[in-house]
Amino acid sequence: MSLGRSFSLTYLGHATFKLTTSTGKVVLIDPWVEGNPACPEAQKRFDRIDLLLITHGHGDHIGDAVTLAKVHHPDVVAVYETCLWLQSKGVERTRPMNKGGTQSIGDLSVTMVSADHSCGIADKDDRGRDVVVYGGEPCGFVLTLEDGFRLYHAGDTNVFGDMKIIGELYRPDLALLPIGDLYTMAPREAAYAIRLLGVKRVVPMHFATFAALTGTPEALKERTLDVEGLEILTLRPGETLR
Repeated sequence: MSLGRSFSLTYLGHATFKLTTSTGKVVLIDPWVEGNPACPEAQKRFDRIDLLLITHGHGDHIGDAVTLAKVHHPDVVAVYETCLWLQSKGVERTRPMNKGGTQSIGDLSVTMVSADHSCGIADKDDRGRDVVVYGGEPCGFVLTLEDGFRLYHAGDTNVFGDMKIIGELYRPDLALLPIGDLYTMAPREAAYAIRLLGVKRVVPMHFATFAALTGTPEALKERTLDVEGLEILTLRPGETLR
């Protein structure tokens, strides 16, 4: 599949994506590969990672962040409290921020936007007991590439009214939206989110990883047949938009 721009976007299953930009930078969004049953084995190793974006602290989004950060030494962007936790685990190149903020990382621009979800980080205390650490609030990202192309990764979220603001302020060219239901939007809510955002190209995510995530791209298509010019770009894990 092609969007006519000089980057590639590979779906690694669940909410994890690898983006390679026109200048060769590798961006990994929500790094969960080792325990991710949807991620193909061939996609679980990386030659390089320049930037990690983490939407929130649940294990199916942050699970491999510490390991990959220590191996590849990327810049790591997350909400402030999640960055503090990452630093406590030995991650060095954190770039903390909060919602409404934008920072430049090389030729890329990262804007943090709202998401409607939760953000506890499963951890161990000094006695080895299971604890949940406050990870700040969940977020989404609008990533502006070198040529101005804007990609919106919504993170785990329900639909919320301020998606209209995200659409009007940032005008994303491509949106990555969860559709699985139970822990995020289902196709019904995602269809409403598409209308709020005004986006014309959408990649569904966060579905079918587990049996409980029952939303489907087909259901999303059915609910958006009336949206003129809309493309629902369904990727199987391991597939790439080039």
